[in-house]
Amino acid sequence: MKKTLLITLTLATTFGLGFAFNTILSTKSDGPEKIKRVTGIGGVFFKCKSPKAMREWYKTHLGLNTNQYGCVFEWRQATDSTKKGYTQWSLFRDSTNYFEPSKKDFMINYRVENLDALVEELKKEGVTVVDKVEAVEYGKFVHIMDPEGNKIELWEPNDIEYEKMGNKMGMKTTK
Repeated sequence: MKKTLLITLTLATTFGLGFAFNTILSTKSDGPEKIKRVTGIGGVFFKCKSPKAMREWYKTHLGLNTNQYGCVFEWRQATDSTKKGYTQWSLFRDSTNYFEPSKKDFMINYRVENLDALVEELKKEGVTVVDKVEAVEYGKFVHIMDPEGNKIELWEPNDIEYEKMGNKMGMKTTK
């Protein structure tokens, strides 16, 4: 009886240790953890002669709920449909220097999850980072350049604060 109990305990312990060892090995990564990069479009910005007239044109003819900053599109996040997401559409006067050093008439804002980690990775990859990460209530921002001289804005959004800010300003979203 003692021999059977000892064999059973030995087998159970061996199985348990083998399972634990296998679990540890299977959760180890094969290299550095890949960070998420772009998760969506955060905004579309372009230059024009008269932002006010253009906002009115888009409101009248395309039904955008425009305001002094442009328009905010509201949508639901794919990974959790209870959470809202936002995309900003803005017009800038054609004389703006906000897009510099790019000479282009547009700029895209991409949503990202971990801006600080992504910026470090982009620097290692030789991507031109134009400025330092700036943090505000509704997220973090930084600008980079692509190989053809397009300035890109990266945004790690805080959608809850972004929505609160819009509500305080009495802005309506386009859904």
